[in-house]
Amino acid sequence: MGLGKTLLLGFIAGVTILIGLPLGRMRSPRPNLRQFLNAVAIGILLFLLWDVLAHAWDPLDVALGKLHDHSGGIAPVVGYGALFFGGLTVGLISLLYYERWLGQRGQPRPSGPGAMVAGELTRSHGVMADWSPARRLALLIAVGIGLHNFGEGLAIGQSAASGSIALATVLVIGFALHNATEGFGIVAPMAGAEDRPSWAFLLGLGLIGGGPTFIGTAVGHQFTSEAVSVAFLTLAGGSILYVVIQLLGVANKSAAAKELLYWGVLAGLVAGFLTDMVVTAGGA
Repeated sequence: MGLGKTLLLGFIAGVTILIGLPLGRMRSPRPNLRQFLNAVAIGILLFLLWDVLAHAWDPLDVALGKLHDHSGGIAPVVGYGALFFGGLTVGLISLLYYERWLGQRGQPRPSGPGAMVAGELTRSHGVMADWSPARRLALLIAVGIGLHNFGEGLAIGQSAASGSIALATVLVIGFALHNATEGFGIVAPMAGAEDRPSWAFLLGLGLIGGGPTFIGTAVGHQFTSEAVSVAFLTLAGGSILYVVIQLLGVANKSAAAKELLYWGVLAGLVAGFLTDMVVTAGGA
């Protein structure tokens, strides 16, 4: 498949993340609804955490199997192991200190992915406005999901480049469904927040979360690299784990219907696994 058609597949898979973003502009939902939405986001992210770490572990598992049956050496085990644990550590701990840094600065300067939506994030004197905890958390979720979606884009691009058109198409359908639920996961912390996000801000989050699918498709069409996949997947895993911990902290502070937390997490997990079944049914 040519690069142009492959990029179109990557765009379709990534753009569906926009479907769930309008939920971030909900006005004053009931406490129980907010608790449930937050819990569903946790369930979706827990599925994504399992998904990225399972795929990142595969090359290391293969290397360990070859070492066991004496058909491979120790170098691949050490290399993939370093990538796996190093990426997980960087993804988790870097966000811890980044969030701490944001909290200590009254007016942090715009940099990185969040600087894309200048009209929303900056003031007339050119520095980033103070963000609410909900907006910061939404950005962190978008970053983690973006890293995950880069890995998905790699899979689409590699399948198309190898001539597996049917597989690439099924991947696009499955990943498009995934991204539709991920968009909701990004904005769930902002549902009903006092500082209602603008459409430009939501679009910026969508670009951060969904754009890497398109970029990964372009990269995957040109070359394949298990090491690159492991690095991005484990970075995503660490980022998602950090966000899950934050969302659980928010959920535990709410006194509204604790049982909704469990039902919401279950609903999010079910949504994640059902969309994954589409990909698996295609032989991916």
